[in-house]
Amino acid sequence: MYTVVAYQVASTINIKQCKQQLSWQLLFNDSDELYYKCDDNAFVYIFQYGIVSFFNMTTQSINKVLASMEPFSNNYLSEKLSEEVKVLIKPNSLKVDFNHIELPELNDDMIRLVMLNVSQSVALDRYSDITYDLLEETNKHTLYLEKKGKLDISGNKLKRFIGRTLNIKNRISENLYIFDSPDSTWENEQLNQLNQDLKQTFDLKDRYRLIHDRIEIIKENLELFKDIMDHKESSRLEWIIIILIVIEVFDMFITKFM
Repeated sequence: MYTVVAYQVASTINIKQCKQQLSWQLLFNDSDELYYKCDDNAFVYIFQYGIVSFFNMTTQSINKVLASMEPFSNNYLSEKLSEEVKVLIKPNSLKVDFNHIELPELNDDMIRLVMLNVSQSVALDRYSDITYDLLEETNKHTLYLEKKGKLDISGNKLKRFIGRTLNIKNRISENLYIFDSPDSTWENEQLNQLNQDLKQTFDLKDRYRLIHDRIEIIKENLELFKDIMDHKESSRLEWIIIILIVIEVFDMFITKFM
């Protein structure tokens, strides 16, 4: 039995710098991923969105690799989200369960698919926590609006909140390709089946939709907050104009009678 474990180590990892420094056998790479074979039947998969996944590696080796990632990381995390799954090699068997995964052989592409989907699952956990916190913060403002009839957030803080939400939405769209399949699955029915079974077992698509729906709810609330803020600012400007007109008229009367 083998173990796949994935860790969220940072907000982002510089893939280019990693590739320049690491000397393992590189099996696959692009601008977002590095897939290495580092020993007999041992693999490391590094993702730009801050995930590092391991197959058949000891705890000591994993900790050593995680520590080596810190110089290439943005916002390196001391507390790391992780997920683990067991892999069994059973000839003529291809099965994905919640407790373990059965593969017919130690195939590089199959192992890569398992590591990819476990890594996406960890990333979904992290973005789920982030969007949950954002939604909770949004709800506090809507409750205050309901009770007081006004917002408890300034224009500058609202703009920063909107910017934070949009940045998270962009990172999710850029980094999580839940609905896409690796090129290796296009012409191999067995790999394609494994990929689909993994997505279904880890419930990746439904979890992604939940995160996406939260972001949309937050966006709708922030747009409403912005409209209220704009209306308030517009009303303030109207009163300033009215006051200036009154002062001008009053000044004309004083000048005329004087």
